[in-house]
Amino acid sequence: MKLITIKLPEALIEGIDELVRSGMYPSRSAAIRAAVRDLLRRELWDKKT
Repeated sequence: MKLITIKLPEALIEGIDELVRSGMYPSRSAAIRAAVRDLLRRELWDKKT
């Protein structure tokens, strides 16, 4: 995996942290990877079929 750096508004970080605290994701990174994967699936991959 490659490391990237992003800037997010505090409200988004708080939401991600809430998901981690609730146990839905093990880490911020896992939550963000899932969000990016869902975005790519919706916007890019599903449109190719």
